[in-house]
Amino acid sequence: MADRGIVEELERLRKEVSFHDYRYHALDHPLISDAEYDRLMSSLREMEAEHPELVTPDSPTQRVGAGPVEGFDEVRHVRPMLSLANAFEYQELEAWHNRVTQLLEGAGFQMVCELKIDGLAVSLTYENGSLVRGATRGDGFRGEDVTANLRTVRSIPLGLQGRPPRVLEVRGEVYMPAESFRRLNEERQGRGEPLYANPRNTCAGSVRQLDPRITASRNLEIFVYSLGHTENGGSRSMPDNHWDSLLALQELGFRTNPHNVVCTDLEQVEDLYRSWLERRHDLPYAADGIVVKVNPFAFQDVLGYVGREPRWAIAYKFPAERAVTRLLGIGINVGRTGSLNPFAMLEPVNVGGATVKMATLHNEEDIRRKDIREGDWVVVERAGEVIPQIVEPVLERRTGEEREFSMPDRCPVCAAPVVKLEDEAMHRCPNVSCPAQFFELLKHFVSKGAMDIDGLGERWCRILIDQGLVADVAGLYSLKAEQLLELERMGEKLASRVLENLERSKERPLSRVIYALGIFHVGSEMADLLAQRYVSLDQLAEATLEDLTSIPGIGPKIAESIVEYFTVERNLEVMRKLREAGVRLFRETADGGAQGEADLPLNGLSFVLTGTLSSLSRSQAESRVKELGGATSPNVTRKTSYLVVGQDPGSKLASAQRLGTELLDEDAFLKLLGLKPLGLKLLGEPAQRAP
Repeated sequence: MADRGIVEELERLRKEVSFHDYRYHALDHPLISDAEYDRLMSSLREMEAEHPELVTPDSPTQRVGAGPVEGFDEVRHVRPMLSLANAFEYQELEAWHNRVTQLLEGAGFQMVCELKIDGLAVSLTYENGSLVRGATRGDGFRGEDVTANLRTVRSIPLGLQGRPPRVLEVRGEVYMPAESFRRLNEERQGRGEPLYANPRNTCAGSVRQLDPRITASRNLEIFVYSLGHTENGGSRSMPDNHWDSLLALQELGFRTNPHNVVCTDLEQVEDLYRSWLERRHDLPYAADGIVVKVNPFAFQDVLGYVGREPRWAIAYKFPAERAVTRLLGIGINVGRTGSLNPFAMLEPVNVGGATVKMATLHNEEDIRRKDIREGDWVVVERAGEVIPQIVEPVLERRTGEEREFSMPDRCPVCAAPVVKLEDEAMHRCPNVSCPAQFFELLKHFVSKGAMDIDGLGERWCRILIDQGLVADVAGLYSLKAEQLLELERMGEKLASRVLENLERSKERPLSRVIYALGIFHVGSEMADLLAQRYVSLDQLAEATLEDLTSIPGIGPKIAESIVEYFTVERNLEVMRKLREAGVRLFRETADGGAQGEADLPLNGLSFVLTGTLSSLSRSQAESRVKELGGATSPNVTRKTSYLVVGQDPGSKLASAQRLGTELLDEDAFLKLLGLKPLGLKLLGEPAQRAP
């Protein structure tokens, strides 16, 4: 009979792992790092292996994750969606390979290696080529029916190409691209809302929204990574190995990862792992390792499963990107719009291969919501290009000597009284001449997404200000070679490059100029929208609140911010200087002249798209509309001019019918765009289609 202490320790481990499973899978809000969780699970597995008579059916080792939450119907997976065993070092990968080789009695085998995307695993079921169900993994046996939400993910085909099996189920990873995550947080920051923590949790929350329109607005993507259940019914047979099945799925219209490769030995796997370990942050999405799979399905069948994990696959994980360290204090940065941004000063800690000394804290409300105090031990997270941030304090390590944080009453740079509007989360310095604001604005103005003046990084922006060479952003265009050459470490080559790039930046599109000005609430997407509507910066400066709020996508708060910007004399003076310096402050036609709105055929028209177009992707269609002076919007409103109806339209069609919005089929839409119609034969008018 087992020792009482062993029984109690097993029970404690099970409860602790189950609790963290719930926080991660059900609430999408983990409290510990992946590395800490893996250590807990490893301890539990080792104890159960030593005492198999004590393994219980409800042990976390016998299941994958948490069950479905309230609000979605339950889906039972025909074939379980199981989790993978992990390898954190080459020796663990080698041990897995040796076990597989032994079980296969020495037979050689290929391995398919895939990037392990950090998103949400889903199952997609198709009947006779049409998507009928999408579900989350859940606990591996039961998931949540999120079909309506997954239909909004554009890279998920609603109908398959070729001759698929009568019933086809595939598995994939839905994820939020890094750029989509950046833009989403940029928009939230502009509205004074708390920022999201990381792309993975944001993706999971987006897929599990009760309102599919929110999911649709998040620009999610998918990579399909495996074949699930099939029922042939006389249609094509699927291949007998994993690699060829991925190729077959690609032919059917699924999006598979272009970085998938076949390896014949562990040396190739290790080389691939090391390569991605160095390059992973260059990817446009988060990846936390590579997955190694035995290629032949016959071998997979022989190998089978151990517990709730396949023997024929393993996840070779990158180093953890979370760590625990001490919060030494909280400082304040003043942003380009005057926002007072708290940041954490940390005891240096290695997170994902980089030494982290500072982390973002967003705003005072976020600090209070997380109950973060100076002197706390805290969990720090670093994911991809996202700035390191504090996830939460480690409450168990508090001593009572920690200090609560309060925002200062005065700007720490210029001492102006700090203001905070009731409907905003941010505290602000109202002084537009605050030196800190100008430094941040200058960095923003020269950045790649704005005027893209290569050679003028953060260091040189600071030097130019400290040396009194620029007093506003327009002052950059008055810089002379002799002034730059007097600066320490500014050689002739760099000075020449800076001046050449300044000259080149004068030809940036109007949207980039608007974005570069740093108008509060105006990010890159909003700048694109304004540049479509207004022919020049002067015309935008004269816009009224009524003019701006009539544009789909611009609300009262954004409109007020734009109008307020152009009432400040200092800002109008910067506009005048930019014009005199030769910066293009208007839209330009192909022949080099200024382009007025009257020249654009879709000027003043707003389009919403629903369903799939045969001739254009959604992004191509929206880009073409904008080029011709029109505007696009994700939702149908009374301001919508046309709803473009493609194949398999969604709920937007019913909204348009209710509001009396004019409908366009694909042929009519192509004619408006000046493209050749397809001559499609539609079954009835679009207005008669079911939503």
